[in-house]
Amino acid sequence: MAKPSFIRAEQSWASDLTADRTIPVGGAAFRRRDLVFVVNPRGANGRTGKEWKKLLPYLRSRLGTECNICESMTSGPCHAIDITREAIREGADAVIAVGGDGTLHEVVNGFFWGGKPVSSHDLKDGHTTALGLIPLGTGSDFARTLGWKNDPHDAVERIAKGLRSPIDIGVISGQSGEPHYFINVADVHLSAKAGYYASRYKKFGNLCYVIGALQAFAGHHNQDCRIKVDDGDWEAYSQVTALCIGNAKFFGGGMKITPNAHPSSRDFEVVILQDFKWYDFILKLHMLYNGTHLSVKNVSSRRVRSIEVEEIANSGSIYVQSDGEHLGFLPRKFTILPGAVEMIC
Repeated sequence: MAKPSFIRAEQSWASDLTADRTIPVGGAAFRRRDLVFVVNPRGANGRTGKEWKKLLPYLRSRLGTECNICESMTSGPCHAIDITREAIREGADAVIAVGGDGTLHEVVNGFFWGGKPVSSHDLKDGHTTALGLIPLGTGSDFARTLGWKNDPHDAVERIAKGLRSPIDIGVISGQSGEPHYFINVADVHLSAKAGYYASRYKKFGNLCYVIGALQAFAGHHNQDCRIKVDDGDWEAYSQVTALCIGNAKFFGGGMKITPNAHPSSRDFEVVILQDFKWYDFILKLHMLYNGTHLSVKNVSSRRVRSIEVEEIANSGSIYVQSDGEHLGFLPRKFTILPGAVEMIC
């Protein structure tokens, strides 16, 4: 894995995370914070990389005197996961995702490995690494939930203050393989299929979601599913169009799909759309965006700590995604991890 380059010096990453951590202030020692910025330079058709270069001088001037600043450019899918894990093990004070929800999603997954939180090599001082976010490029659906403006300068100010708050993380488990983590919204069936197709058209910006939805509708069929909430009994849901598990409110470029979700609530909001036709989405699209769709008769909402979802027909064709990333197909179990990560807010 390529080592991140520190702005203040050309040294190895491990030495930079252990050296020069204190500076004298009025005769007393003041500990510098080690901040690792994970940047996807190709995000938003290269716009993220360009905006990051413009932001860097301000970030240096605002944070450079009190922080060791490390920037690490991702080179491909899942690279941000590796960078984050190494940064945490080396004792970074914060790992900041720079870009959109895709980069944030990978950084969140880097906080875990083998089903457990990643921890620093030095556990003596109870040190924990915080999660941070600078929305760049197309913006962030997760940032909308927290009421943050799509302004990187505001994000730098939050990082400078360094206030932390615990947030919940969702974990997805299946029949095999490593668990997968999400911070925003996981979804099943039509919306997940639309997200899968939308990922092919990201060069069109938020229009990619419209293109993805149109493509997903072609050949779509509502399916009967069963769910198990909080390890209770199985319940049947007929003609499911989409099932969304919200740790936060927004997905799909500003659609307020789980309007009552919040990443500090210690549970999910699950919204299930049943027996929707293509014209229902056209007629009710404004309600999906402003979060008033819960009043529609074939839309239901409930609070859960865990939910298992299976397809009754067992065709293996119902899509699953989280934070816009395709994960495969049902069955899956979604579980909340309350306060699993501290976030700079």
